[in-house]
Amino acid sequence: MNLLVVEDDIDILNNITEYLELYKHIVDRASDGVQALNLIEQHKQNYDLLLIDLNLPRLDGFELVKKIKRTMPTLPVIIITARDHLDDKLKGFELGVDDYLIKPFALAELNARVQAVWNRCYNLGGLQLIQVSDLVLNRESRELSRAGKSLKLSPIALLALEILMLASPNVVTRKKLEQQLWQDNPPDSDSLRAHIFQIRQVIDKSFDKPLLHTIHSVGYKISG
Repeated sequence: MNLLVVEDDIDILNNITEYLELYKHIVDRASDGVQALNLIEQHKQNYDLLLIDLNLPRLDGFELVKKIKRTMPTLPVIIITARDHLDDKLKGFELGVDDYLIKPFALAELNARVQAVWNRCYNLGGLQLIQVSDLVLNRESRELSRAGKSLKLSPIALLALEILMLASPNVVTRKKLEQQLWQDNPPDSDSLRAHIFQIRQVIDKSFDKPLLHTIHSVGYKISG
């Protein structure tokens, strides 16, 4: 899992990073909100989950979450903070965070919550492996391959592909796909098109047989 931890206390940041790396997570670190935004932009939505403190320099945690959720509403966020007031918790959940963990906490609990949020946000139930033709998605590890070749997609593009693979060989309308990706707050009309383009480039460009099909004026489908 690709994680970003945003925490201004360097000792806590080091402890969290080292512990999560023991569980084979790939962890990036930021010590303030502006640095976190720059990393997110640099990595172009490749993070699977964010861990964000609230009392951050330059840009506080709530403002950081607001900015992130405007463009990536489905990116999972866990708040890690010493602020235990109910108003802060409610504000966090109103902004769309997925969990709220109060310091001090056991690192084992943090890892368990990371895994629980991951399962809730990405593993939608049912079979662990989905396969269409020679395209295979492991819904637990989020590993994607075609003809045995490992492939990489951003989290939102991978979720869109998962929805299409679960529906295969049926067509998923644009409206339904947008609703499942962004609920009632879809971004601009080009966002879905951009993710579909990314999927097509990754799963079809290097292979003889295309699997992703556009059904004009309707939607998309994955079929062999």
